[in-house]
This record gives sequence, structure tokens and C-alpha cells, in this order.
Amino acid sequence: MEKREHRHGFGQDQIRPGERRTLLVIALTGIMMVVEVAAGLIYGSMALLADGLHMASHASALAITAFAYIYARRHAFNPEYSFGTGKVNSLGGFTGAVLLAVFALIMAGESINRLFFPVEIAFDQAIFVSVIGLVVNGISVFILGGGHEHGHGHDHSHDHNLRSAYLHVMADALTSLLAIFALLAAKYAGMVWMDPVMGIVGAVLVARWSIGLMKMSAAVLLDRQAPASLQQAITSSLQDEDTRVRDLHVWAIGPGIYAVIVSLSSTAPLPAADYKSRLPDSLGLEHVSIEVNHCAS
Repeated sequence: MEKREHRHGFGQDQIRPGERRTLLVIALTGIMMVVEVAAGLIYGSMALLADGLHMASHASALAITAFAYIYARRHAFNPEYSFGTGKVNSLGGFTGAVLLAVFALIMAGESINRLFFPVEIAFDQAIFVSVIGLVVNGISVFILGGGHEHGHGHDHSHDHNLRSAYLHVMADALTSLLAIFALLAAKYAGMVWMDPVMGIVGAVLVARWSIGLMKMSAAVLLDRQAPASLQQAITSSLQDEDTRVRDLHVWAIGPGIYAVIVSLSSTAPLPAADYKSRLPDSLGLEHVSIEVNHCAS
């Protein structure tokens, strides 16, 4: 008997647009990270040092993002992964979110310490470096293009790996902006305490972003049921006057890719392939298992 080969790559062997963009942003972030950390130490600005350390943590997180893309692509057809490697991207996003949360705690702790033990700040130099950092972060945000890709009409499945990278550079841009504001307030209004306070504000905002990304990526990793709109679209496509959907499981196995297990009951059952052909390609259903049961009228 001939053995049928059923591959589960689901397009994960292709280079995703986010991979190239992430590699470029890693290079920009790494260079600016070195500049800001050095400048923060030399010129005594907590806001600037926090921004530099922030970029250091993000350079590491972006490296994880790049690794996730490469790993998912290279192992796309590994039979040990039942539904392919699409979830590697969500795992990368979740890891990035955890790193965001850890950095937020470190940033808040150091800022609180500076409130009680302030240091002298070289304002002009620190402001100059912060402005450069903001420009670089703005370029990185533009390169990543919003942290998601447009796909299916029922697209509730962002590339969480790319989303993680986007939030990291957005957090970098935020801390650069807060650093500039704090340094200007300290220099021209004598409000030296603004420097560590802006570090605390930035930490709170970054923590909120990390929690949001954790929730989104964890939903995929834990096989949370797909959005109601997608379930309804599947149900509407399969049901008719003779057939009803009795059980439906839809979960994401990658960005824009869903697996489906559905149980149907019908008074005039058709072959499973007939029902499968009713499902629109636009729904992103790559692995569909249909069970058809006969029931009396």
C-alpha cells in the first residue's frame, strides 16, 4: 500500500516580510544602544541611561524575534510538529513581552532610586543624544510598519513575533521622547526630579504594552478558540436545510492560519470533501477535519 505524505508546512517555510525588517531594526537598535548607554553614563542622565538600557533589552528581544522567524522557517516541515511551526512566532512574541515586563521593573526601580539619590546631568549633551535616539526609533517604527500584516478578511491573527518587535521599538521611541521632555524640564525649569519621574512613567506604559502582548500571544499558545466572527463564517458556509454544525473547534496554528475540527449531522449526508469545498479560501483554513454523521429527519 502506497504511503501518502501529508506535509504540515502551511507556508511557514517562506521568508516572512517581518524577518527582513526585524534584522534591519536590530542593526539600528544595536548601534543606538551603545551610544545612549555610554552617553547616559558620561553625562549623568537617568532618563538617557534608561533609554539606552531599554534599547539594550530590546536588542536582545529583537534577536529572539529574528531567531523565531529563522527557526520556524527551517523546521516548517519537521514531522515532529503536528501543525507546523507557526506558533513559534507567537512564542517569540510572548518571550519578547516577558522581557518588556522585566525591563519595566528594572527601569522603575532605578528611577525611584534616582529620586532619592540624584546625580549631576550634562543637559546639552544628553538632550542631543536623546534626539538622535528618537529619530532612530522613529525610523525603526516606520520600517516595522505597525507590527502587523494585512491578510484575510477575518484577520484576528497578527504576527505576534512582528508585533513584539514593533512594541519594543515603540517603547524605545516613548522612552526617548520622555527623556527629552524630562531633560528640557530639568534644564530650563530646574525640575531635576522630572528625569527619574519620566523613567517611572515610561516603565508603567511599557508594562501595560507587555501585558497586552502576553494576552494576545498566550491565547494562540493555549489554543484559544478563534474569534466568533470566524466561527460564524465557518458555520454559515457548512450549514444548510439538511445539515447542522454540532461541534466546532477553530484555533490558530500560525499568523493568519487556522486548523478546524468540525462535527456535522445531516439528514442527507454528503462526502466530507463536499463540505470542505464550501469553505472560502479567504478564511485562512489550512487544516480542516470534518466528521459527518447521519441523523433521522
